[in-house]
Amino acid sequence: MERLKKDFDSLTDEAIENIRKDREQTSELLKDLIKYMAGDDHRHKEIGFTAAKYVETLQRSNEQLVKIAGLKQKTEKVDVGLSEEERQEIFESLNGDVE
Repeated sequence: MERLKKDFDSLTDEAIENIRKDREQTSELLKDLIKYMAGDDHRHKEIGFTAAKYVETLQRSNEQLVKIAGLKQKTEKVDVGLSEEERQEIFESLNGDVE
């Protein structure tokens, strides 16, 4: 039981670290795009879709953090292992949003 908790904690810590790195990189790219778009309306039309994708990426990372926080809270409140459904939910949330 304790080993499972350590594995879960290790995986969630790694996921959170990856999410933070991705957010930092995406934020920097978005800032660069905003500066570039500010110069000309044509530029906005040209790369507005790309900027929207960066914002979506930031939103998904927020959702992932909320999911992880909820799962961590559940495991800390109850000293039992994760159900198969919870493990599957973690797997899907960490791997399914990577597209």
